[in-house]
Amino acid sequence: MGGRSRNAVALLDRPERKSAGPVPHYRRIKEHIVRHIEAGEWRAGDQVPSESTLVKQLKVSRMTVNRALRELTHEGLLVRVQGTGTFVAERRPLFNLVELRNIAEEIASRGQRHSAKVELLRSEKASADVARELGLAPGATIYHSLLVHFADGMPLQVEDRFVNPATAPGYLEADFTTVTPNEFLMRAAPATEVEHIVEAAMPDARARRLLKMADGEPCLRLRRRTWSGNVIVSAATLLHPGHAFRFATRFSHRADGTSKRQFL
Repeated sequence: MGGRSRNAVALLDRPERKSAGPVPHYRRIKEHIVRHIEAGEWRAGDQVPSESTLVKQLKVSRMTVNRALRELTHEGLLVRVQGTGTFVAERRPLFNLVELRNIAEEIASRGQRHSAKVELLRSEKASADVARELGLAPGATIYHSLLVHFADGMPLQVEDRFVNPATAPGYLEADFTTVTPNEFLMRAAPATEVEHIVEAAMPDARARRLLKMADGEPCLRLRRRTWSGNVIVSAATLLHPGHAFRFATRFSHRADGTSKRQFL
């Protein structure tokens, strides 16, 4: 991999536009590493040159290299393993937490192929807990679906969803390998209100198997309820492997009372 960095010193000496001012060396080192990753020369799991190697190649201090690697690690592009080295991180999709987007669209927007496998799709009687979530009486008939969503063939989400049948006629006949439950429900009963609860959790044996997770690995659990008017349409639990998934949203509030939302 070292042979790919022959022009590293030239990178650091490259003149910048006067209006931008001089760019600190640590930022140029970051750009150098990011350029290799984006070009596909350093792929997920590849070890990047050591601090000592980068110091020699780029003619900068160890402190400068350390800062660049530390910031890229914080930003999720690199993973540093104590006593082993620094590696290119697996791509971790950022999913919009506030917007109610179709997971198939989210995956496609990142240049990956979405597919889904239906593990369960049936009518059943609501338990007391599920009935309470849906605002129905215990024992009421509900629809229950369980799907695994994949990105480029890798399991990314287990979707366990309970649906109020009155809001979704035809739900049990839908082909959820070609249309997601989210997309179906948004057509049948467009959401006017959404509740999200995100927490870290240990998956049960079934979810661990479906997501191909290692023993002891935690997951991110998103609990979502949607309303259409005053009626609760569905209550879903969405499980994601913690090593390959994250949510991030940033808000800023201005003095004039308006707000700006930025997805990280």
